[in-house]
Amino acid sequence: MTESERAYFDELVHEAVEQLPEEFRALLDHVPLVVVDEPTSDILRDLGLDPRDEQEREELLGLHSGTAITEASVEHSGELPSQIHLFRRGIVTHLGGWEAIRADPEGQDALFEEIMVTLLHEIGHQMGLDEDDLTRLGYD
Repeated sequence: MTESERAYFDELVHEAVEQLPEEFRALLDHVPLVVVDEPTSDILRDLGLDPRDEQEREELLGLHSGTAITEASVEHSGELPSQIHLFRRGIVTHLGGWEAIRADPEGQDALFEEIMVTLLHEIGHQMGLDEDDLTRLGYD
C-alpha cells in the first residue's frame, strides 16, 4: 500500500467518523480507533489464526478488543481499555484491491461504505452486540 493510498483511506475513515451520530462519535472519545495496514501476528494468534497464512491476514477487516459496555464492571478495572481496529489491507482486499476500486466508477463509494460498515460493526461489539445481532442489522 502506498502512502497516498494510506492517506486516502485515512481521509475516508475521518469522513466516516464525522458522519456518525453524535453518541457514536462520543463513544470514540473513550474507545480509541486504531487504523493500521494489517493485524499484527500477536492479534492473529490471539484470535486463533495463523499469522503466516496470508489469506487469514487479509480476511480481517476490523476488530473490537476489550470489554463491551454492557459487560463492563469493577471487575474489569485492571484490564486494558477497549480498542477498535480497522485494517486497511483487509477492507481494500475485500473490495478486490486498489485496482478494482479505481476501475469501478463507484469504487470510491464502495470503499467508503465498507469502512463505515466495518466501523459500525466494531462499534456494535463495543455496545454489546454479537455477530448474529450485527448480521440482522446488516453490519456483517
